[in-house]
Amino acid sequence: MIILGLILLIVGFLLGLNILWTIGIILVVIGLILWVLGAAGHAVGGRRHYW
Repeated sequence: MIILGLILLIVGFLLGLNILWTIGIILVVIGLILWVLGAAGHAVGGRRHYW
């Protein structure tokens, strides 16, 4: 999710599409939150680890 968000950020920036930029930021933030929760040992979405 983080990688997809970064790709959308880059494409949105290069093409000047604000919607891709916004979706990319949202995906990166959600991906980072899930990664931190999974690394802290919290079950995310019914799974012990998120990757």
